[in-house]
Amino acid sequence: MYQLFFRAVSETLLELGYDKKYLGAKLGVTAVLHTWGQNLLYHPHIHCIIPSGGLTGDGKWRNTRKKFFIPVKVLSKKFRGKFMAYFKEAKLNYHGEMKDLLIPNHLSSFVSNLYQKNWVVYCKPPFGSAAKVVSYLGRYTHRVAISNNRILKLEDGYVTFKWRDYKDANKVKEMTVTAEEFIRRFLLHILPSGFHKIRHYGLLASRDKSNRITICKKLTNTLIVPHEPRGILEILRDILGDKLNKCPQCSIGNLSRASPLFYPFARIDPSQDVLYQIKVAPNS
Repeated sequence: MYQLFFRAVSETLLELGYDKKYLGAKLGVTAVLHTWGQNLLYHPHIHCIIPSGGLTGDGKWRNTRKKFFIPVKVLSKKFRGKFMAYFKEAKLNYHGEMKDLLIPNHLSSFVSNLYQKNWVVYCKPPFGSAAKVVSYLGRYTHRVAISNNRILKLEDGYVTFKWRDYKDANKVKEMTVTAEEFIRRFLLHILPSGFHKIRHYGLLASRDKSNRITICKKLTNTLIVPHEPRGILEILRDILGDKLNKCPQCSIGNLSRASPLFYPFARIDPSQDVLYQIKVAPNS
């Protein structure tokens, strides 16, 4: 179903991008699968980042319209048609509450009802800049369904965690569920082994991508900066800034490279095989 989901999403965007009514050019698409909502319930959805233009058949760059990319109603209907077509072709097994879909008449009725529903696709330009969109989505691409700081307590077989209720003015609330229910919700979001939840299509597809990107940058007068590999510490410094060397316990002391001969109580960073000492600030 995840493969089917990605296929329907990517083909919807690329085919409508090729349509001269909307753009008439090849798009670039980066798609990221998320399966959870704030309450850890199952909510599969795909985020897509799309450049505001594409390459035409004669090798020129064409910008999208200023006010919108493709009307959301067009996207919704196209996506519904794609998804349902592949769904009907797929040979699926049904279990539990869905087991009655093994009966042909029940499956036919189920499919008909899906065609009658309005499928919603959300599409908007970035707030601020494209870099902010990439930065926002990048913080979530390799996370699991819930971070440790949202788990408040585990007592008497119950887990309490924070969640944001988007239907109630984004208020932060607390939810308490049994440990078994918490584990059940968490396990819903473990993807199949080897599954790629970040995929690239069109201009951003892996094959010969560097050449296409170079052409696009020249056509859009974008500065071409040579790619220089960076170490993990450089990346962390960009993300964390001054917080990089702060003690994770007190946020006052500073961590620095140290020798185990002089600092027997220094902590070890196993990912870097580097030993750190904690320099405690005055009056702390």
